[in-house]
Parts: sequence; C-alpha cells; structure tokens
Amino acid sequence: MTEHVIERLGLHGDGIAAGPVYVPLTLPGEVVRGELQGNRLGAVRVLTPSGDRVAPPCRHFKTCGGCQLQHARDGFVADWKTGVVRQALAAQGLEAEMRPILTSPARSRRRATLSARRTKKGALAGFHRRASDVICAIDDCHLLHPDLMPALAAAEALARAGASRKGEMSVTATLADAGLDIAVTGGKPLDGPLQSLLAQEAERLGLARLAWDGETVAMRARPEHRFGPGAVLPPPGAFLQATREGEAALLSAVREAVGATGTAGVDLFAGCGTFTLPLAEQFTMHALEFEAGMLAALDQGWRRAERVKRVTTEARDLFRNPVMAEDLTYDFAVIDPPRAGAEAQVGELARSGVPVIAFVSCNPVTFARDAARLVAAGYALDWVQLVDQFRWSSHIELAARFSAT
Repeated sequence: MTEHVIERLGLHGDGIAAGPVYVPLTLPGEVVRGELQGNRLGAVRVLTPSGDRVAPPCRHFKTCGGCQLQHARDGFVADWKTGVVRQALAAQGLEAEMRPILTSPARSRRRATLSARRTKKGALAGFHRRASDVICAIDDCHLLHPDLMPALAAAEALARAGASRKGEMSVTATLADAGLDIAVTGGKPLDGPLQSLLAQEAERLGLARLAWDGETVAMRARPEHRFGPGAVLPPPGAFLQATREGEAALLSAVREAVGATGTAGVDLFAGCGTFTLPLAEQFTMHALEFEAGMLAALDQGWRRAERVKRVTTEARDLFRNPVMAEDLTYDFAVIDPPRAGAEAQVGELARSGVPVIAFVSCNPVTFARDAARLVAAGYALDWVQLVDQFRWSSHIELAARFSAT
C-alpha cells in the first residue's frame, strides 16, 4: 500500500498524483492510500477528503461507468470544466471572456447508448462498469430522463429476441415526443423471422420506432424533434443534443453570436438542422453535412415548416473537401464539428473574412487549436459560453463568437 496526494484532475476526471499516478474518484488535495498497479492506484482509501467532496446521489456511482464526478460538488465541477477550457486556450496563447457555465439538470438526458447482451437466464442491459467491458444493470439513474428509463427494459427484451450469445448489442435510445426511438447495432443478422419477431416486440413495448443495423423494422409513430419552426424525423440513431436544456443553451448562444444583421448564413456540419432551421426564421441558410440522410431530414423539416426563409442543403465531406474561402460569401457562419475539430474547414474560414463565426465545440483542445488559427488570421475571440449537458461527466461543450477585425 502506498500513500499519495492528489494534485489535480486529468481531462477524463481521474485524480492525478505525482508520478503521474492516476486515481479515480478522487479530488485535488486529498490524501489517499491504495495498491499501485502500474501507474494506477487500486483499492483506494481516502484518508483526508477534500472539502469539495459530497455524497454521490446515485447508489450505482461506484460501479457504473456512466458518471465520473458525482463525488464532487456542482460548483467544483463547474470551476474545473471552466479551467479546462481556459488551460486549453492558454496553451495556444489565447484568452477570452468566459461566461458562467450552463448545466443541465439531473434526470434530463433524452438520449443514451446502452449496452445489452443475452445471458443464461435472459438478458442484461445498462452501462459498462467503470474501466470494464462488464455491463452494470441499473434500476435507477440520475442522468436519464424518467421517460427514457423504459429503454432499459426495452433493451433487455430486444437482446433476448435478437442478440447473439457471443456478442454485445449497442442500443441507442432517444426520447421523442412520440415515445422511444430505438436503434440497435451488433445484433443477429436481420432475416424474415427476426424482423417479424422484432416488429412484435416493438408493438408490445410501445416503441415509436425500432431500427436494426440502420434498417427500420417498425414505426408506430413518427419520432420527430422540433428545431425552431421545423419538425424533423432524424434517421435512426442520428446525432441529437443530449438534453433539451443543453440544446436550448447552445442555440441561444449561436443566436446571440449571429446577431440581427445580414440576410444569409452557412451552417457547417449542420446535422439534422439543430441551428439551421431556427436561424431560417430570420436568414436564408445553406446547410452542409456529410450524412445525406440527415440532410434529407433537415430538408423535409424545412419544407413542412411555415414562415421560414429559404434553406438549401449540400452533402459534403468537410474534412476532405472543405468549402473554399472564396465561396464563403455569407454574413455569418455556424460551425459545429465533431471532437476532431475542423482543421481544414477552419483554414478556409480563416481566409474567408466572413464577418461572424458562431463556433460550437465538444472538445476544448481541438477548439483551442482551431481558435488559434482564426485569431492568427485576424479574428477576435469575443466570448466563450460553456454548456454542460453531460452532467457529472468529464465531457465539456461550448459555444463561442469570433468576429472579423
């Protein structure tokens, strides 16, 4: 057994002592003892707890890997996440106005990816245990919206019907106004008998839609989502902001960044229209996204909407084929790339001189890298708004405004 003092938290929420030694579920300043296994400490006992330590609200916290930071008070988590963004910017020689973080409430997640598998006695569904591929069954969750909780029983039923005994299924469950929208991957190949069985299960479970490896096998009701004036039916398993509150916070920040001037904007990595359709109430919009199915959903939502400006769409791989600077003749640009950032597209934005850029990011490190590229080209980083819709996790999202100087 060795004794250590936790110096800081790492990017994944683990405590880090000198060495470095990684110690999960600890906080800066704590004195801990445990069994050193490589560079990780196991069988951890906290000898001197931090004043920021609280009792985790969920009884599954110590085993379930869905949360990393329930043992810390909310104010500490907010300050830590803000500090992560500040540090990422500082590493690129940048600083900016940091607005207070907006945190989604407990039990507000409307989308989650569950793991499920058949067992000798039936089936098991839940999240993976911490640092393990073993599934942790949960009968209560402080993350998921109460109306999403039935997805756990649905995942078990679908595993009994269509999981291989040797493999694990991934079950993406999304809460729509019409009910649960379930997309499964990793199950048995879809043949006629399985399709019939799954359709019966979807009816029995009351699912709005059930998709199996991308193919819709049952749809009792259209699991639509409203983005501004448009009702959109996303493809099965398509990306959606994790909470309604988080989506509203990001949209509010984008609206503020864009302002009221100009007539036309471009939405890069537009998805199903989270930002495009609300902005189309005021501006003509051009939306670009790699996934054609998501763009088709966006387009159909626009065509059914009332009192909106024109929206055009373009399927395009913005990593390999970014929009060139000379084609970015818009009053503003919205960009919401995946975790890898958008190095190639940001390079073209930097050369374009587009007056305003509303930048949404889920990775402070790649955001800071891309921000440095824009600032070097003459843009000002006006402010950064942190949005925490993955409560009690190490995940950080933000929106920022850049203006041409």
